[in-house]
Amino acid sequence: MMKIPKSVAALISELEKLPGIGPKTAERLTYHLLNAPKEYSERLAEVIGELKEKTTVCRTCFNIAETNPCDVCSAYSRDHSMLMVVEEPLDVIALEKSRSYNGLYHVLGGSIAPLSGIGPEHLRIKELFPRLKNGHIKEVILATNPSVEGESTAMYIQKVIAPLGKKITRIARGLPVGADLEYADEVTLSRAIEGRREY
Repeated sequence: MMKIPKSVAALISELEKLPGIGPKTAERLTYHLLNAPKEYSERLAEVIGELKEKTTVCRTCFNIAETNPCDVCSAYSRDHSMLMVVEEPLDVIALEKSRSYNGLYHVLGGSIAPLSGIGPEHLRIKELFPRLKNGHIKEVILATNPSVEGESTAMYIQKVIAPLGKKITRIARGLPVGADLEYADEVTLSRAIEGRREY
């Protein structure tokens, strides 16, 4: 049996540690890098290094940023009366791409998942309170994922911030564009009906 060079095996091993990358994908990526021009591999190594050196976590919203506070928190053009609570920085990216929201964000860093040992104390929920008590925020939009964990996180946050007297809303959930009703599950259909708007 042929022995894999140590440097190749080491890269495969490191790539396998990434989420969603299994052994076969790690091998394909490694051999792709071996066959790519040297400049490509060098540039990849450079940007990975810059990722750690040039990014930080915003001290206000806890999103990934290059400045502190981030561009969203410091932008005068944004609506500072609305605060959308999301689970992860990737959620902020998705919402920004939609261009349908112009308020502020608060990144929790996950969701409540008792089976994984993640309780409310592991999330950035207590950091919400100073932001809500400053008087600028009028509406809190709960935009956690429509999963069991996301729903329980939204319910918990709603319960603990309700005494502050802020308007609390939940993003509507329903059918994706292009989906057929006959293939949708009951929960998705009921949410689509609940989230209906006047036409």
